[in-house]
Amino acid sequence: MSEHIWLATGEATVLAADGQYTDAMPEVLIGDVKGPVGHAFASMTGQVAGHPRMFVIRDLNQQVRPATMMTTKMTVKSEAYVELLGGVVQAATADAIVDCVAEGVIPKAQANELCMVIMIWLDPRCATDENLDRRDLYRTNYEATKLAISRAIKGEPTVDQLIANRKTISHYALEGVFDE
Repeated sequence: MSEHIWLATGEATVLAADGQYTDAMPEVLIGDVKGPVGHAFASMTGQVAGHPRMFVIRDLNQQVRPATMMTTKMTVKSEAYVELLGGVVQAATADAIVDCVAEGVIPKAQANELCMVIMIWLDPRCATDENLDRRDLYRTNYEATKLAISRAIKGEPTVDQLIANRKTISHYALEGVFDE
């Protein structure tokens, strides 16, 4: 896509390996630094108790482009949670962003004109799970972030896709709620 990106949204879910709580469900907002996404990005530079906001970095001194701010959907209640969020999850998110630029999903020529906000789902049980598979935590967040960004850029699902599957796909929480 060579068009300028003013505001695009995307989301994805990648499920955990059996026995893990490592499901990843990022929600992505991407757009021009001078537009509404840029304003949202800038307004996130302050902190909110229980919901840390941080630039996405691959490692020390390796902030990603487009500049990306990440925050949590869950209230942070422990240092172990913060360690996973700012460690494995942030690394997976950063690698996915860099790979999206490298693969042309995000136009390289626009990398400094765009910014992103990514809301992260990290199950609180991960912080207390003695058998946490950090590799799976990385995998799910990497794959889901790439997919969410791709969907944002492509505008997927399209309105036509949503209309076409309206009667065949329903929210998992509705199982057994309505008679079929």
